[in-house]
Amino acid sequence: MPEYRLGDVIDDHCIKCRRVTNHAIVSLVENAPAKVRCRTCYHDHDYRHEQAPPSKKELKKQELFKEVLAGIAPASPSADSAAAAETPEKSVKAKARSKKA
Repeated sequence: MPEYRLGDVIDDHCIKCRRVTNHAIVSLVENAPAKVRCRTCYHDHDYRHEQAPPSKKELKKQELFKEVLAGIAPASPSADSAAAAETPEKSVKAKARSKKA
């Protein structure tokens, strides 16, 4: 991991400029950039590791997906184990019938 100092220039995504631009490090936490200042528009913000925040459209899709998943009832484990327990018994009975015939 590179050693950062206050004032070092790094790339980051600026919310105001809506693109990756040069930024100066304004504050450090445990030798990692915490806040940066865009050298194009001089806007201070948290360091985002060059990743754009998700759009409102993407956030809405995620919320809808979570609602759909919440609406689906998970299968109960007791029903699955009961179905699995019945299957071997049926196959044993079927084998016994075929031997008798």
